[in-house]
Amino acid sequence: MIVYDKLWETMKNKGVTTYTLIEKHNIDTRTIRRLKANQNMTTNTLNKLCDILGCKLEDIATHVIAD
Repeated sequence: MIVYDKLWETMKNKGVTTYTLIEKHNIDTRTIRRLKANQNMTTNTLNKLCDILGCKLEDIATHVIAD
């Protein structure tokens, strides 16, 4: 399972809000909801988030082994 807990921390550290993602970078509100729910995300979206935040994938996503 992929979780996006680090995304919110990285956004906070970079001073980027969900409003900024939606309004300035055209990230859909449904995408934000899916990220918050740790649902499947396309690699294109993950790449765009990394570009926006100037970070690496491991700064926004973590693979967690389900029990």
